[in-house]
Amino acid sequence: MRRSTAPSRIPLPPLVTGTALLLLVSLVGGVGLGAAGIGWTEVFRFLWAGLTGGTVHADDVAAYTIVWEIRLPRVVLGAVVGAGLAAVGVAVQAMVRNALADPFVLGISSGAAVGANAVILLGAFAGLGIWALSGAAFASALAAMVLVYAAARSPHGLTPLRLVLTGTALAYGFEAVTTVMVFGAARGEAARSALMWLLGSLGGATWAQVPLVAVTVAAGWAWLRWRAESLNALAMGDETSAALGVRPASLRRELFLVTAAVTGTVVAVSGAIGFVGLMVPHVVRMLVGADHRRVLAVAPLAGAVLLVWADVLSRLLLAPAELPVGVITAVVGVPAFLLLMRRGGYAFGGR
Repeated sequence: MRRSTAPSRIPLPPLVTGTALLLLVSLVGGVGLGAAGIGWTEVFRFLWAGLTGGTVHADDVAAYTIVWEIRLPRVVLGAVVGAGLAAVGVAVQAMVRNALADPFVLGISSGAAVGANAVILLGAFAGLGIWALSGAAFASALAAMVLVYAAARSPHGLTPLRLVLTGTALAYGFEAVTTVMVFGAARGEAARSALMWLLGSLGGATWAQVPLVAVTVAAGWAWLRWRAESLNALAMGDETSAALGVRPASLRRELFLVTAAVTGTVVAVSGAIGFVGLMVPHVVRMLVGADHRRVLAVAPLAGAVLLVWADVLSRLLLAPAELPVGVITAVVGVPAFLLLMRRGGYAFGGR
């Protein structure tokens, strides 16, 4: 009997377990590492006090606040954002059948940037208080979603080519609007904040932001897992998926709504962080194959680990100053992605 030449894949259960444990270690490491020199013993003591409702000594209140109110929500939000970007990256690549696609190809992040910079540079939506930035970014992301959908829709539904071209074209338009606002606003701290947001930052993370983002990402991931078989069919082409009982136009419309909602929610709290949704699906497919049931079991965990450590580096490299986390993901992502592309025989679908 002729031996199979198919590439070996790592068994899923140990890979998921190992990645989950790595994420747990990353969360603890992300809380323990920072510009403020807080020992690991104190970090664990503060975490235990926060989890159990214990008390801390008056002299430790400042250090406890750094660990529980600043670092921990930032690390948790980073993990949730990374998981969401990775899951949406898998979905977008299946939706447009293009391995070079990522969550931002739809123009949603560029649309969110318009609302966010209107708050940062022009003081818009000041009545929303602490929710002004995330609320405006999410609202403009939804508006961008509606505009992209309306422009890309045809009598035959949402085709991959029209969706990619429309999203890319409108993204340039949204970026032009953002650039006009940046150049038209007064220079100084506002312009720096706008730049940090455009390149992605978790510096403004609070516990209040975590629940909504976590619920949205979890709901989006659950829906994608439920539709994983349909994603497998869609990745093989519209004709094949139709022969398998999947309506490609309808599924692509559903995918567009889910990915836009998750991307808009994530970008509203973290800014535009690139390469996570592009690179993580590639790496995971190389490990587990092209089956979306397997890819979606690992990709969110891997995306969470990647973004947690990228954020740690963004805090430490120029401490006490911070780099935008999007700079770190780009510095890591560009060479890693080029290395993946140089591997012979790799294409969308795991071949």
